[in-house]
Amino acid sequence: MNYRVIKFFIAIAMLTFVSCNNSDKKLSTDLVNNPKSAEKVTKVKVAKIEFDKLSHDFGTVVSGEVVSYKFKFKNSGDGDLLIGKVSTTCGCTVADYPKEPIKPGEVKYIEVTFDSSNRGGFQNKTVTLLTNSEKSKTNLLIKAKVIRP
Repeated sequence: MNYRVIKFFIAIAMLTFVSCNNSDKKLSTDLVNNPKSAEKVTKVKVAKIEFDKLSHDFGTVVSGEVVSYKFKFKNSGDGDLLIGKVSTTCGCTVADYPKEPIKPGEVKYIEVTFDSSNRGGFQNKTVTLLTNSEKSKTNLLIKAKVIRP
């Protein structure tokens, strides 16, 4: 075991001395000034999803009523926005969203529908969006007070 450790340190010492070869060779400035070696750096285009509001209160609804709300959003970035996945906290809530790429500056809607059947009392539901936006995860909230007829 000690022999291996000594061998390891000798190898490190040798590499250190070899890599510290301080020659006076200078790098040609032709490499630095060569426009072919200096490609233009392109800016990465990023989508940015911005909603007018992130929550909606349906108020009081009668059990069995189906209510919907359209959340308005805009792609305020400079790249195409893609909505990859939308999930809800409950089967009583469904979200309809654009499946095609949303161009920069475009305004679209996500329609969230809540079915209050077999529900009662205060209801809070979350719709989670996964996108290619700067902030990849966004939560939309809906709430309602469901009363029995």
